[in-house]
Amino acid sequence: MTSTFQADAAISVNETSERLVARLIDDAARLHVDVTRTDGGTVIVDAGVDAKGSADAGILIARICMGGLGRVARRVAFDQAPLWPGFIEVHTSNPVLACLASQYAGWSLSATKEQTGGKKFFSLGSGPARALACKEPLFDELGYRDRHDRGALVMEVDRLPPQVVIDKVLNDCGLAPEHLVIAVTPTQSVAGTVQVVARVVEVALHKTHVLGVDLAEIVEGSGSAPLPPPAPDGIQAMGRTNDAILYGGRVHLTVKSDAVAKRLAAELPSSNARDHGRPFADIFASFNYDFYQIDPALFAPAEVWVSSLESGATYLGGKIDHALLEKQWSAS
Repeated sequence: MTSTFQADAAISVNETSERLVARLIDDAARLHVDVTRTDGGTVIVDAGVDAKGSADAGILIARICMGGLGRVARRVAFDQAPLWPGFIEVHTSNPVLACLASQYAGWSLSATKEQTGGKKFFSLGSGPARALACKEPLFDELGYRDRHDRGALVMEVDRLPPQVVIDKVLNDCGLAPEHLVIAVTPTQSVAGTVQVVARVVEVALHKTHVLGVDLAEIVEGSGSAPLPPPAPDGIQAMGRTNDAILYGGRVHLTVKSDAVAKRLAAELPSSNARDHGRPFADIFASFNYDFYQIDPALFAPAEVWVSSLESGATYLGGKIDHALLEKQWSAS
């Protein structure tokens, strides 16, 4: 289906997130992140490689990832036991731009060991700088390109990016070195865990796009997911953050038409996937750690509420899997 979505060209996701980027740098000590500059002046924010990082840093980075167009907060909810005491909550009134044009980790950035002078590097870039480079076909579909003179990128990787990758980002974004900020958040870090779980609405938007639903239908997006503790192993950490969304994530979308609301409630939840019901780390291992062999239908929230502006009705699909999460995360 051809999308009728029309992006508001007056909105710059890099400009609207600029004050959040400045706060991340200015509050580095309080947030337990390390800020350094390359010889060219590019700012690198280490939020979990060598730095301790923090949940507050993860929340701020998640807001930067959304291009400043979303709210992200941590909530303590012991009344939700036995699911989990801590949750991440997300809301955006610009769901397509915030989630797909900015937050989605869709920019593949890699370098060979010859290029790095050591070992090969790979990361998926997310955040507002993606909309400056527009290297993904998605931007043609959205009809959106940011033209701001500053940019911020987030990399979910366990090492700082080599200069060859930084140079590629600068070139593709058309930025002066001193006008680029790159935040690095390993999944097994506190900040990394937070910023991945904060993608609960983005995951719903991406699957909506995969289902071929006209993105112009999506008016508002809210969601929550339990925040697990980081795992020291990268694969385990990836498993926990994905399980938080696939089995504990709840999303509420507001759409224009009743037909779309009914369809999304039925087709969007992760329970539609063939591998649903197994921990993500186990699924990942069973496919030899190849993301692209996993059923794409799995990448979705556990529970979806969809409200129709046309009829005023709200439709519910999917459900939370308390037992799976408790078994995976609890020591007993």
